[in-house]
Amino acid sequence: MQKLIQGLQHYQTKVFGSQRELFERLTEGQSPEVLFITCSDSRINPNLLTQTEPGELFILRNAGNLVPPYGALQGGEAATIEFAVAGLGVKDIIVCGHSHCGAMKGLLTPPAQSDFPALTQWLCHAESTRRIVRDKYAHLKDAALLNVATQENVLMQMENLRTHPVIASGLSQGNIKLHGWVYKIETGEVFGYDPDICQFKLLTEQRATLSLPERQFIALEI
Repeated sequence: MQKLIQGLQHYQTKVFGSQRELFERLTEGQSPEVLFITCSDSRINPNLLTQTEPGELFILRNAGNLVPPYGALQGGEAATIEFAVAGLGVKDIIVCGHSHCGAMKGLLTPPAQSDFPALTQWLCHAESTRRIVRDKYAHLKDAALLNVATQENVLMQMENLRTHPVIASGLSQGNIKLHGWVYKIETGEVFGYDPDICQFKLLTEQRATLSLPERQFIALEI
């Protein structure tokens, strides 16, 4: 805690003053254009990753960057999504997974339910991911299996997003775009899903023209 207190002191004495105008403007309201859905993992900092300022991202975090289908759980996720779109008018929604994800490890190798009853229940929202990985990638093990689970999970949570009425309406009118990202902690690289080639690729690369009939995520080794 002492480190946090020292950080607060540094922020108030060294940082806040240089950005006082920004924070005074933010007291009048917020107008983020992006809803950023990512994992609770302490190794991920959405604003650092995207080099954005306070007020530019509306952030939703939980274990495994999961989006329960609409009606499956009356919790903070649905409320946050609804407010972001209907209340703040965000135009882009990013679901961002990451390498070495503990939630995905727990999905593939479930911990004892008696020790983690809430986590076990929560990971049920990634059951489709688990079954896809089990049935389609049974030949993979360890890091390769975790790699594809992370990527498949991002895509499945994007599908879950589509079940939310506010998202379905926005998509039908062309007012919202969904994006699937995977952040590689050890390199700082971010891979985005390109539906034209059914692959995750570096966001800094140019769009390829190759069209693949089926998504396979092994080659990139995210």
